[in-house]
Parts: sequence; C-alpha cells; structure tokens
Amino acid sequence: MPETFHFLLLPGFSALGCMSAIEPLRVANRFRPELYRWQLLSIDGAPVTASNGVALNADAAFGEVARTGMVFVIAGFEPLACYTRALGDWLRRQHHGGATLGAIDTGSFVLAEAGLFEAGHTLTLHWEALAAFRERYPRLTATQELFETGARRITCAGGTASIDMMLELIGRRHGADLAASISEQFVVGRIRAHSDRQRLEIAARYGVHNRKLIQVIGAMERHTETPLSSEALARDVGITRRQLERLFSAMLGDTPTRFYMNLRLDRARELLQQTDMTITAICVACGFESPSHFSRSYRMRFGASPRNDRHALR
Repeated sequence: MPETFHFLLLPGFSALGCMSAIEPLRVANRFRPELYRWQLLSIDGAPVTASNGVALNADAAFGEVARTGMVFVIAGFEPLACYTRALGDWLRRQHHGGATLGAIDTGSFVLAEAGLFEAGHTLTLHWEALAAFRERYPRLTATQELFETGARRITCAGGTASIDMMLELIGRRHGADLAASISEQFVVGRIRAHSDRQRLEIAARYGVHNRKLIQVIGAMERHTETPLSSEALARDVGITRRQLERLFSAMLGDTPTRFYMNLRLDRARELLQQTDMTITAICVACGFESPSHFSRSYRMRFGASPRNDRHALR
C-alpha cells in the first residue's frame, strides 16, 4: 500500500523547498510504481501563493483530513501569520493519532507554537530564521544542520536540503540503491548527510583563508547580543589590536568595528523580518547601547529606519 505524505502549504511558502520534497517521491514511483502518494493541503482548501508568486492548487483544507501518517508544514516569511487555534488543535490530533510531523523551511515555528517540541528537542529550520526562532523559543534547541530526524519529528532547512531529507527517508525505507538512483536523476553529485551545515563556511562566505581572521569572525557571529571589544577579539587569537585591524583591512577592506557593526545590523534585520519583537528588544538583542544609536546605524546601512524597513520587508 502506498505511503501517503501530506504537505500543508502556508501563504508565502518556499516553492523550492516544497518541490524539492515532492520530486523525490515522484521519481521513486518511476522506479518502483505506487510507493508513494501525496496531497497538498492549505488553510481553507483554496490555492496557495508561494514566495515567488506561483500559486499551487490544494487538494483539500487541512481540516478535511481526519488522519494522516505523515504531514509536513511548509512555510516561508511570517510562518505564524496564519496560525490559528484550529490549526494547532489539528496538528496535536495528528500527533496523538500516531502521525509523524515534519516542517520545511520555517515550518518549525508552527510546530513549536502548537507545543509539539519538548524542551531540549533538537530541530532545524532555515538559517535566516534561526535567530528569530531562538528568541521566541529559548528552551528549544535549533541547529544549523540540513535536517533533523527524531521520534516522529522531521525538520528541514528547506531549499535543496529537502531533496537530501527525502532521499534519506526513501533510503531508510526502500534501500540506498533507490535513493542513489533518484539522486542521479536530479544530477546531484552527492547525497548530503543531515549533519552537513546549511551555510557556507566562513572561509567560503567571505573569501578568506587566514585562520586567525576566520576565528575572529566566528566569535563575532556568536556574540551579537554582548559584543566583544576589538582588544578582546585580538587577544583571543593571540595578536594585537593593530594586527587585527591590518588583517581586516588587507583581506576584507574593512575595519573590525565596522564589520562587526554590519554583522549585528544584518542580524537585527533578520529579527525585524522574522519576528514581532519590539524594536527596543531587537536593539538589545543585537548589542546596541540605545534605540537612537540603533536606528541611526540601521538607517545608515539600509537607507530606512527599522520601523519603515519592517513594513517594507513584510
């Protein structure tokens, strides 16, 4: 009997994450007919528009499905905009009925809001929403891995990582040979492990290879709420502040202070876009001394105030 997957699409969902989850099932059926079936669900049964503007027809509203064995929530920006008590109740009923619950891209917000992760549960979601998720659900452990599988919970970062996740699930059920054959159909050179990181390593992201510089950038990324001084950053890697400044100038064309400031402002913009945190709370979370200092710095980097940019981003 075919295994059925339900995909609940929320407005603004990631089309890439969605199709990357469905296509492996389709190709699996080419090699071994009737292994899988799938249905697309929406909030009300109407078509759902993805973040790229493409609308997909839904097979049913989520409330019309009394029971499912596997359901993935696929979201994008503002994953909780359509969250309702009815949706939370339905997801909890599926859980109590024995279903495996999954989330793709920012769908983990929906499962978390429904109380379907226990404290300490390890999950993942798109890296751009990690800071916002950790602020909202500090007791949950969100990683930067491609996907996480646990006891009836499967979470995925979205994008092409959905392919790797589905190949992992198919391989477990029907063998590594089938998963490899599907991978070849997509011209995928390697099936990535769940533990692979979502983002490029610092060296690749910034085009730098100096070990000390990479360590300093890593420390900056880990300390956005309580920024470290240039002296402390330099001392931690065994160089002077002047040497650190020369490294940044030679390899990044920037100063440590300005680079660090821009990194924190980028984090602030993620929080503005992904959360309902107040601007004052975001100011504190990103290590700024005062709201006025934050707003002034933000406007200089992005050309708009935090408040106006939040409205534009949404």
